[in-house]
Amino acid sequence: MAKNPKKSRQQGGTPATVALTSAGVAFTVHSYDHDPAHPSYGEEAAEAMGVPPERVFKTLVADVDGGLTVAVVPVAGSLDLKALATAVGGKRAAMADPALAERTTGYVRGGISPLGQRKRLPTVLDASASAHATICVSAGRRGLEVELAPEDLAKLTEAVLAPIGRA
Repeated sequence: MAKNPKKSRQQGGTPATVALTSAGVAFTVHSYDHDPAHPSYGEEAAEAMGVPPERVFKTLVADVDGGLTVAVVPVAGSLDLKALATAVGGKRAAMADPALAERTTGYVRGGISPLGQRKRLPTVLDASASAHATICVSAGRRGLEVELAPEDLAKLTEAVLAPIGRA
């Protein structure tokens, strides 16, 4: 019998963890006390969990030729917007308006997960993810991360793997 996603969220889950549980994917939840004064959500997560920043990935929302696209890149670097556009067959990319990204995904900035978004968006996962047995991404709120195999993340988000990160 399928779990009731609403009930799972009420018990402390997020749409991201509900999606992972529903898909039967193995994952580990990591929580930490979020410091609003920290200058970088992703670097804060890596430091708090004691995980190398190359294994912690941030979820960014970009506008590619007028449509929103999700980019998942290591927190240790930045997003190459031109490479992102190329990966999805577009010409130009720019960071999306934060309010639009929040409305579209259903998550707040600093807690946007590539999983369980309100509206499924095209997703590109940086190719460096495949060098790791597991990676960490936001679980849908600040101070909460999920660790999972990059192959599982790519499968669940229907992501394209491409070199979109810059060191």
